[in-house]
Amino acid sequence: MQPDSFLLYGANGYTGVLIAKYASQFGLRPILAGRREEAIKPLADKLKLPYAILDLEDTTPLKAALQQVKVVVHAAGPFADTSKQMIDACLQTGTHYLDINGDISVFEMLKGLDAKAKEKNIMIMPGVGFDVVPTDCMALHLKNKLPDATHLKLAFASIGGGVSHGTAMTIVSRLGEGGASRQHGKIVREPIGKKGMWVDFGEKKLFVMSIPWGDISTAHFTTGIPNIETYTGVKPVVYKIMKMQGLFNGLLRMEWVKNIIRKKIKNRPAGPSDDMRSKAIAMIWGEASNAKGVKVTDHFNCADGYTLTAHSSLIITKKILEGNFKPGYQTPAGCYGEDLVKEIPGTVSTYSN
Repeated sequence: MQPDSFLLYGANGYTGVLIAKYASQFGLRPILAGRREEAIKPLADKLKLPYAILDLEDTTPLKAALQQVKVVVHAAGPFADTSKQMIDACLQTGTHYLDINGDISVFEMLKGLDAKAKEKNIMIMPGVGFDVVPTDCMALHLKNKLPDATHLKLAFASIGGGVSHGTAMTIVSRLGEGGASRQHGKIVREPIGKKGMWVDFGEKKLFVMSIPWGDISTAHFTTGIPNIETYTGVKPVVYKIMKMQGLFNGLLRMEWVKNIIRKKIKNRPAGPSDDMRSKAIAMIWGEASNAKGVKVTDHFNCADGYTLTAHSSLIITKKILEGNFKPGYQTPAGCYGEDLVKEIPGTVSTYSN
């Protein structure tokens, strides 16, 4: 095993390409992997990196590839369709598992494999990108400020940037399925946009609505706070439309409707341009409160979601390769602390005192 090497599966996707490009900045040399040679080989040739053509359903070559590395960064979504095959292989080969997932059901599935991961002395850490590194750090920061917190609200919004094909396709796959929050320790399904409010992100005040962000799962693991809501910035007019989504959920779940949307997505650029990303910022806000009504809030700014994901996944990969990990299921801030986000390039302002 090379000390600077890891397997990057889904390397030809928009975010996978960014991870591959930035790896050398962290002294890392990924083995680029995916299903199609015509998609993987040109990137490997361009970056002068090794590559492997692997299908998640063909377990023998997959396990052989995983046995050559200590860590896999799984970047091929939708993760509800791909994470089980990869983690099963990792548990058999003793390979640390990271992914850039944001799906609550995937977090919960992987959390259930904690004991098996400890037996293998490997770490399972999903959500090592924008889902959920900055919000997980905020959650732990607020918990540390208010140790007896019973309620947690987290929100994020972006100025500039855009959406990649992979993100858009994942959103389409979840159309019609609604949102979620955590109440009294349990995940409760509810409509997307059930709640809305104005938030002062410091940079500006923006309207946000409730969505099923990964922290509904991960922030509870990190902090133990039993009541959690997650929000994203939207225009108030969009919020009003989303409030009516329940009337159309049956239609949105139909595959022919999703296929129409998928076709339109494929005709768009793969994701935001380098120039768009360089000008974009992401804003993170959080509020924790306790049973006495005491509230603490904070906010910070960081790089756009895709750039942050590339950097944060590589930072965590490097930590593991250097022996800095905890066996079992882990969350980013739970393992590496609230200041993990400060290590990520582009975090331009951090928590207030």
